[in-house]
Amino acid sequence: MMDRRSAIKLLTMGTLATPLAAEGQQTQKVPRIGFISTSTTSASSPLLAALRQGLSDLGYVEGKSIVIEYRFARHRDEAPAMAADLVKLPVDVMVGGGSEGIQAAKNATSTIPIVMTNSGDALAEGFAASLARPGGNITGLTQSSPELAGKRLEILKEVVPRLRRVAVLWYPLHPTTPRTFKETQHAAGQLGLNVQSLAVKDERELMGAFATATSERAEGLVVLRDPFMVRHRVLVADVTAKKRLPAIYETSDFVEAGGLMMYGPNFAELYRRSAGYIDKILKGAKPGDLPVERPSKFSLVINMKTAKALGLTIPPSLLLRADHVIE
Repeated sequence: MMDRRSAIKLLTMGTLATPLAAEGQQTQKVPRIGFISTSTTSASSPLLAALRQGLSDLGYVEGKSIVIEYRFARHRDEAPAMAADLVKLPVDVMVGGGSEGIQAAKNATSTIPIVMTNSGDALAEGFAASLARPGGNITGLTQSSPELAGKRLEILKEVVPRLRRVAVLWYPLHPTTPRTFKETQHAAGQLGLNVQSLAVKDERELMGAFATATSERAEGLVVLRDPFMVRHRVLVADVTAKKRLPAIYETSDFVEAGGLMMYGPNFAELYRRSAGYIDKILKGAKPGDLPVERPSKFSLVINMKTAKALGLTIPPSLLLRADHVIE
């Protein structure tokens, strides 16, 4: 039979243990993710919706079992301070949306794991030592696919069979766009096409570039993607239509804005797949041991409304190959 002193001791221990257990449950750590980008400019972006869907598929609930801190830089000069802010919070994983966001994260920390949603070329930009074993604190997805430059030109030639002179609209200040321009130049030479370079650094030069394309009789246009072009995609699509230039783009957001067609990686799929890297790192994997992946699927999207407005006939064979046709 328990004496009075032992009973009081047990009751006291029970009383102390209960709030401690409750406190332990209340302070359970929720992983904090820091997202930074210069091209994705809203938390409601379809790309970020794809990232959240990827996390949801893995059992994470934003605001409950995971927290995402978003930072959107309107210009790359703003990105370093935003990345530093995320490091100070601190966050458990940094996610870089595009090359400029990844570079800002890389400059801000060498210890916090960084996941790339879509670097232009992870090796050329120095984000990874190799695709198989990136090393360091960065891993994720890279969209580097040099063969796509030639494929886009081939598709443009299918729509404009007499194509001989093609203009390339590009932003030379982005870290990876100059390389993509060179790839396009090389592919054009192999296809017997003359390239007209339309390098622009601001909106004023953007308008002047279209005037140059018209005066020099460009018969088609390739628009290279970067944050500057993405921010001006509606203007680019509108002016291209007014100049009656058949154009091909790298991503579907331009076609959704009224552009003619695109061929390239499915960026939403890249963002969704990046959730898998976040999950593995939160469970203890080291980013340097996780292989960098390239796109596994490329999409062809055609805007038939724009094609009709330009008086173009899209070959039936091309329509059959399209992943999505906007009527």
